[in-house]
Formats: sequence, structure tokens, C-alpha cells
Amino acid sequence: MVSTVLIVEDDLTFSTMLKTWLGKKGFDVETASTSARARKILLSKEFDLVISDLRLPDQDGINLLSWLREQKKNIPFIIMTGYAEIQSAVQCMKLGATDYISKPIQPDELLKKINEAIALPHKETKETENILLPTASNFLEGESEAAQQLFNYVRLVAPTQMSVLINGASGTGKEYVAHRIHQLSKRADKSFVAIDCGSIPKDLAASEFFGHIKGSFTGALSDKVGAFEEANGGTLFLDEIGNLSYEVQVQLLRALQERRVRRIGSVKEIEVDVRLVTATNENLKEAIAKGNFREDLYHRINEFTLYMPSLKDRTEDILLFANFFLDQANKELERNLVGFDAEACDALQRYDWPGNLRQLKNVVKRATLLATGDFITCKELGEELHATETNQETVNLTLRNEDDEKQRILQALQQTKNNKTRAAQLLGIDRKTLYNKLKLYNIPQ
Repeated sequence: MVSTVLIVEDDLTFSTMLKTWLGKKGFDVETASTSARARKILLSKEFDLVISDLRLPDQDGINLLSWLREQKKNIPFIIMTGYAEIQSAVQCMKLGATDYISKPIQPDELLKKINEAIALPHKETKETENILLPTASNFLEGESEAAQQLFNYVRLVAPTQMSVLINGASGTGKEYVAHRIHQLSKRADKSFVAIDCGSIPKDLAASEFFGHIKGSFTGALSDKVGAFEEANGGTLFLDEIGNLSYEVQVQLLRALQERRVRRIGSVKEIEVDVRLVTATNENLKEAIAKGNFREDLYHRINEFTLYMPSLKDRTEDILLFANFFLDQANKELERNLVGFDAEACDALQRYDWPGNLRQLKNVVKRATLLATGDFITCKELGEELHATETNQETVNLTLRNEDDEKQRILQALQQTKNNKTRAAQLLGIDRKTLYNKLKLYNIPQ
């Protein structure tokens, strides 16, 4: 059966090109150049899919989508948008759009989204309004080149039995990747057990891994099942493995080699079958050179390495994650914010995010709590991010000599709209020094 598609696009050349291309792919395509014309067509004929540009001559795609849902027409709806308008695309998703695609359009990506949208069962409007950005259950993979490469590797290694070492800075999402490996593995129906090696007291690490029997040491008031037993048949994830003591590293290596563990205080050995995934933000090779990490253990846990990109290296994903975290914060804090205003979006993308995704999530959650309007502004994001908005472009304002000091100070004040604290940051001086120089050069305060 031929699928019918309505394209709503005022660029006639682009619209015609899409119609011709989709026609060759076997679709029955009609076009409309305005929202009003699209409504007339939609009232007169049934379609399997609507693809609409966000910007239209009379009304935008959001209005068309809202009207369509008011008419109880639950037709799959894909929004086409420029990268700078991603905020509006997210709003469309919250109103019930099936998906969105950024311009310039990649034909293969569009065809994939079209087929996925048409394949979706039609849902009631109430359900459709709750559709969010395409995500895993509690995380976004991202659309940047770095993210795509990472998750291509994840999908490649997940079905194997190889041990995986995830290397990356704190807050980059290492535990999510470990979860994803488990979900895509042949062990997905078994347990996933995560241990934070950095938070375990050294004298209790062996008990956490291998368990103990009652009375085996002071405080052992009952039998305890260790992580290896708990994860038997599934996946054991050891986060920050570089924090393990040398003695525990020896015990861990023995358990991995022999596939047997023995609870503390017991003489009985228990066979275990676990797939090991580890993570670290340290350079383990340097730790080996310093004698802090066993080289044989390193090779045992490192059959395949994944490198987590920092958020600053995947700027295309920042707004995607920001809106995803906003949706989570809305639910948790019982708010109903729409998104971020233009200046806030710009500040989010300019900031270098030393704390990565964890920091972004915290900033968005705090801003969601503080916001008084429908959109988060730079004010709610905090002074650090607000200052970055100009800091990235004006690093050359740093004072270097007296000849041009006055001019640079005036530039900094102009850039920061006379905000003395931010101006001082741009100039590389403290606030008191700035006030002294304002007085020296007779610059109005």
C-alpha cells in the first residue's frame, strides 16, 4: 500500500525537490506552501504523514501541529527546522510531534525518520502529547559526530563477551554507556550490578566484591552476597576502578581468571560467570608506571576501550541534553517550563562545561526551580554562564599595557552592559582594581 505524505514548505524549489525524491521512493506526495492551504488539504484527504517546515508565511509549524491535534487527527508529524531553531523543535515534540529533522536535510536520515514515523501505531491525542525527544529510557545518546562514533562502538562490542574499559572525565555518562552495553548484550535478561570503587572503604572492598559469612569479621552480623554472585550470568560494572587498593586488585584479578569467588570467612568456592565493564577518569597507564595499578589486571579489563567525549567536544548535543534535563526537572519539581530563551541557548553552547553532563543537569535543574516565566533565561543559569557569553569572544581584552588600557576597559564595559564584575573578569583583573582604573581614567561609574 502506497503511503501518502503532505509536505508543508514555502520554499517551492526545495518542496518540489522533496516531492520528486519521495515520489521515486514510492510515496504519494502532495505539497502546500502555507499553513492555511495545508489545513484545507488535511480536511479533504487522509494522510499517513505530515512533514512541515517550522517557519511558514502565515503561521508556523507549531500552530499547524496544534490545530491538527485539536481536530483529533493523530497523523505522524515531522518538523523541519534550522539548527538555530532547535528550541522550537523541542516545543513541537512536547506538543505531540513525532520527530524533527535539522536543515540542511540529509536524505537518508529523512527517509529513516519517515519510515519510523509511518510505522508508529496511531495513538490517542492525550498519549501523543507526552512524546519526548527520541531517547533511551533515561538518557540521550546525542547526535554529534563524537556521540555517533561512540555508540557505534557500543553497538559493535555489546553482543560480544569482551571486557570493556570506559575512559572519560567525570560526568560524561560512563555508567549509562555501561548500562547500554548490558542492554544490547546477550546478558540483557540477567542482572546489571554497579559498584563505585571510589566510595568503598578499603577494608570493605573484598566484602563488597565477594561477600562474607556471618561473624567472619567485626560488624559481619549476617551473611552477605557479593557483587560477583549478584551479577552471576549478567554484567558487573566497576566505576572508578583506579581507586582500588593493590591488595584488592590482586583478589579481583584472581576472581576474573579463575571465575570463582569465595566469601570472606568461607572455605566454599562459588563459580561465577560475569561480563566485566569498568570505567575510570584516570590514566591507568601512568598508574601502572607508578606502581599503583597492576599491569596484568589492566590487560584483563581492557579487551576493548571506549573513550567518552567531553561535552565541550560535542557542542551540537548541548541543547538536546539541556532540554532533556529540563523535561526531567519539570517532572521532578512539578514545573511546566517550555524551554530556554535565545540568550540562554547561546550561553549554554558557549560555556565549556568542565563538569560535563552532570554539571549541565544540575544547572538546568536549579534554573528550572528559579525560573519565573515560561522560559529559562541567563539570569537563572547563573553568573558563570552569563559571563561566558561575552568571555569567549573578548579574551583579547586582557590588559597588557597602559597605552590601550582605557580603550579596553571601555570595550569590556560595553560588552558586559556595564556589569563591573563581568568586565573585570574579561580584563583579567579584580573588581577593586577595575574601580581604581575607572577613577584613574575618569570613566563614569
